[in-house]
Amino acid sequence: MGCAYDPVSIKSTSNRLSHVYPQINSFVLDDAVSPHPDDAPARGREPRIPAQLRVLVGLIALEALALVAATVYLVVELLVDTPDSFVSAVALTVVVAIGAVGVAAIAVGALRGQPWIRGAGITVQVLQIALAIGSFQGLFARPGIGWLLLTPAIAVIVLMFSRPVVLATTRPEEQA
Repeated sequence: MGCAYDPVSIKSTSNRLSHVYPQINSFVLDDAVSPHPDDAPARGREPRIPAQLRVLVGLIALEALALVAATVYLVVELLVDTPDSFVSAVALTVVVAIGAVGVAAIAVGALRGQPWIRGAGITVQVLQIALAIGSFQGLFARPGIGWLLLTPAIAVIVLMFSRPVVLATTRPEEQA
């Protein structure tokens, strides 16, 4: 009877309801969407992408293109030559194709400044470093391939931890 608020009688998210539950429509109260005019991109202009992020996207995109080329090569070899194990050849081709799609997704995510690309990118680069180390040793060692794998992997890892890339791929609420 002395209750000023009756939740049963409210039919919509009116002002009354949003004052009772102030965080229904937002996570932060009374903050403007763009608190400072310099933080908002100008109309018709994309936000500026840091140079390190551009280089990172380029390197990851080149890695994705290399995996696409490897997939095409494996498909052609599968059709032209008779493999010792057809099942293993198909499995290897599928795994490389899935890797190409994954690395391409990381490149697109990096271009969009998505935070998830840091973990995914580091994981791919660590796997690439493992392949490079394997290319340097053993009976069929190919140091040239090892260097082709190792150099961009180290460059991508260094770029992933650079301040401009970390800031560009961090959510605004994580920066505070």
